[in-house]
Amino acid sequence: MRVLGLMSGTSADGVDAVLVELSGSAEHPHWTLLRSASLDYPASTRQLILAVGQGEAKTASTLLNLSETITKIQAAAARQCDPEGQAQLVGCHGQTLWHRPPENAETGALQPGASWQMLQAPLLAQLLKRPVIFDFRAADLALGGQGAPLVPKADAALLGRTKGWRALLNLGGIANLTLIPPDAGPDRLQPVRGWDCGPANSLIDLAMEQFSEGKESCDESGRLAETGQCDEALILRWLAEPYFQLSPPKSTGRELFGRADLTRRLQEMQGQAIADQIATLTAFSAAVVAQDLQQLSNQNHPLPIELLVAGGGSQNLTLMRELTKRCRGLRLRRSDELRLPSQSREAMVFALLAWWHHLGYPGNAPAITGAEHEAVLGVRVNPA
Repeated sequence: MRVLGLMSGTSADGVDAVLVELSGSAEHPHWTLLRSASLDYPASTRQLILAVGQGEAKTASTLLNLSETITKIQAAAARQCDPEGQAQLVGCHGQTLWHRPPENAETGALQPGASWQMLQAPLLAQLLKRPVIFDFRAADLALGGQGAPLVPKADAALLGRTKGWRALLNLGGIANLTLIPPDAGPDRLQPVRGWDCGPANSLIDLAMEQFSEGKESCDESGRLAETGQCDEALILRWLAEPYFQLSPPKSTGRELFGRADLTRRLQEMQGQAIADQIATLTAFSAAVVAQDLQQLSNQNHPLPIELLVAGGGSQNLTLMRELTKRCRGLRLRRSDELRLPSQSREAMVFALLAWWHHLGYPGNAPAITGAEHEAVLGVRVNPA
């Protein structure tokens, strides 16, 4: 089956689209990436998405118009990727505006989580004349899970296993980690693991936008960070914050690591050169991943033999050097080397999740999200 996958992450920079051919078993699919495309959001759309995600009050009509705009851009990315309309099914993540993980209320009872991925799915199905699977997080959240990350189980299916534990790190707005058990030995029976480590590009991008007065949306290739000196004492203090002490399952987003969080951290770096501040934020993004991997070692969990890196942050050479330095002894390489394109990987995940929905195969993993049990993820909408 040929499936379109559409993904826009917490960086809110645009939509990645893939056309994938999937066959074989659900657990061990054969896949071929046929085409890929990316379509940037207009600057005004991106700014509005980020503003809403930071909790700025907007009118109902503004939100309605935004959902329509996002949907039309998703459709345009799909057409750019699949101009001949080969896809039989579309998997669309939508645009995350707010993510609230489950939490324990004062009574001790668990308050279920909730997550909002903005999309007008019936409109998208009508524009593309294809069935659309969307709202992938809701079923897991209803079962008491985090609703995120959803990529680890799909990562394991797309990448397969090797002789030792394999780690895949996605550096989007948020850094999330997948751990895939080996193909042999006693650990082969262990479940796939995964969680959100903390900020990857979110704080760096917001800082660059602020320092450049909107002229730059990211530190291209990590060039500015490369010229600065990071504040190691400050990074150590930040690593002691509550989120980084949590054990998986855990998930997060701009709700925790957004503009308000950046403002607090910049205040703590007041008086330092801009390049030094960007260097510290970049090193911090690497340090949260390294600390999570070190905690695995402290728990007597075997360390991965390699760390595959995907997502926009893999293009940040300074961030990659910081990861290499801080994840001592771990071989780092980009996921492209295993024919899983770093830019398209998450869009491929949502193509696979849509295919799994079509097959009736569970897309979540309780060991990752904390849900009560497995469930088929997503809601199907057919064109009228």
